[in-house]
Amino acid sequence: MPPSDRRHKPKTPESIELAMTKNRINHRALAGIFAITLLFAGCASVDLASHVAESPAQALELAAKERDTETAQQYLLKVASRFQERDQHRAARTLLQSDQLAQPAPALLAQKQLLAMAGAVALEDREWADTIVKTLSPDNFRSYNADLVNRAASLQAQTYALVGDRLSAAMTLMLLSQTDGTVNPQEIHDQIWAFLKAVPDEKLSTANEGAIGFETEGWLELAASVRDPGLSIDDQGRVIRRWKNNWPSHPAAQILPSELQLIASLSENRPEKIVLALPLQGALTSAGKAIRDGFLAAYYQDESADRDKTDIRIVDTSSQPFDELYKELAAQDIDLIIGPLEKEALASLTNMKALPVPALGLNYLAAGKKAPDGLYQFGLSAEDEARQIADRLSEQNINQVLALIPQGEWGDRVEAALLNRMQRHGSVALDIERFFREDNLRAVTADLLGITVSRDRAIQVERTIGLNVEFEPRRRQDAEAIVMVAEPAIARQFKPLFAFYFGGDLPVYSPSIVYEGTPDPARDRDLNQVIFTDIPWVLDSENPLREEASKTLPGTQGQLGRLFAMGADAWQLSKRLPLLRQVQTATIDGQTGELTMTSEGSIHRSQLWAQFGSGTPSLLPEQSDPANEED
Repeated sequence: MPPSDRRHKPKTPESIELAMTKNRINHRALAGIFAITLLFAGCASVDLASHVAESPAQALELAAKERDTETAQQYLLKVASRFQERDQHRAARTLLQSDQLAQPAPALLAQKQLLAMAGAVALEDREWADTIVKTLSPDNFRSYNADLVNRAASLQAQTYALVGDRLSAAMTLMLLSQTDGTVNPQEIHDQIWAFLKAVPDEKLSTANEGAIGFETEGWLELAASVRDPGLSIDDQGRVIRRWKNNWPSHPAAQILPSELQLIASLSENRPEKIVLALPLQGALTSAGKAIRDGFLAAYYQDESADRDKTDIRIVDTSSQPFDELYKELAAQDIDLIIGPLEKEALASLTNMKALPVPALGLNYLAAGKKAPDGLYQFGLSAEDEARQIADRLSEQNINQVLALIPQGEWGDRVEAALLNRMQRHGSVALDIERFFREDNLRAVTADLLGITVSRDRAIQVERTIGLNVEFEPRRRQDAEAIVMVAEPAIARQFKPLFAFYFGGDLPVYSPSIVYEGTPDPARDRDLNQVIFTDIPWVLDSENPLREEASKTLPGTQGQLGRLFAMGADAWQLSKRLPLLRQVQTATIDGQTGELTMTSEGSIHRSQLWAQFGSGTPSLLPEQSDPANEED
């Protein structure tokens, strides 16, 4: 079993900027819904007004008895609003999508649209959102009265984002900032930037060429200039300052998005004296050296690094308890400590409420352990990969799965992360078989696919009737996929067994443990069709750092290669920790994936996806997920 500090996983996969916008709006939701009722108050008939429907069916039945169509529709909208107030969004959706509201009266169209956007966003119903945005334009919210303009614009932006049209979401908020003088400029600029940075390059370029209007042109030029390929943090800071000089009266020049404010100041505040604290003797020697080499390779390749000011010390953590070593280092003139690697060593820092010198731990604390202020956590988390598998299943509309997970503490963490994220998506694991390497894998597979149960039923029937019966075993029919968490040697045995036990048609999803990290077509043919997630360092065909490092350094492939990539990302993180901590939507395109940080200081990664074919993994295109793509 691989140690916990070398593996990981998420998002659902959820849109960060969508969540950010949504959280800021939820506290106004109740007031907004009550305001909606003002638009159609006093119109419902006395009979309908005297009834309070407790279910969608009751409401539809009552409305169907009303002769006046508009009165009936007003009643249904009011009941839908009441359901939303109670967080009964599915009940409200039933009414809003009913035939009786399919063609609302012109006077009721705006009310229905607002409730529909609120419902689609609350339920994250992308299909519903897609039908809604077809009737929208970025300035649509301006048709609402002053009490509802802000809420209508915010819901409209979220609805656009839900279907992946972040450009229209940003345009909506740009118009809102011009329309409503009561909005918080910092918040609205942060939201606009979160949407703009997620617009694909090609679409942004096209929009920039055809932009009309001072504010729109300025925003699009800012977004395009900052994302030019090859820009370092220092380069980006210079671009931002140059843009401000060129657009001095633009609202964003007066109040920059928080992320850009931090980028502009990072070069002045980056750590100069860094200690790399790693095990260089003992069982983790190879891991420590791979991380060290990756860190130094990334540092020397970084043209923005100031070699005259940056001082990197390497300290061996294998000779004394880490909490003692940390106290010794903290008493010296040091800006940042990167390490430790061992989980137990990291846990020793939790005895302090705050760290006098910030530390980027290269592992994660156990669940329930609170990180002290100043401690950041980064590693190859198996939990992150488990969450990404759950997200992928949801995106593929796969809701019922079978799972194979190794026994042990590492497997416990994988199982918990997988089940928790699946539960959020409303999906379930029908059966989970935990196994040891030494187990009879045929029996494990038969149990997983229900063959054993099927065979036992046949035996019971024979005993009952006293006759031999013809029996053809059948696998369980309710499963839609298999999640296989197994190292290559075991996975190569499991995959053919799925077909032997009539489960060859089920798609198989795995974390990166299934791939050794270097192509081996002869041995990996048994893994054909397996879909798995892994880091860009392993799956990207073009990687300048990897190509250069592989010429002179050992340990750049396989599992050590993943740790080498982790060390390279530790260097990139060392310069951006304040940015990730303070700006929720900030990301880093790292060698181990797209990196983000939680409010507690834990780094999470979003990896790539590949599929085995002819024994060789091929990178899959980005998931066709409306929350992560443009129309």
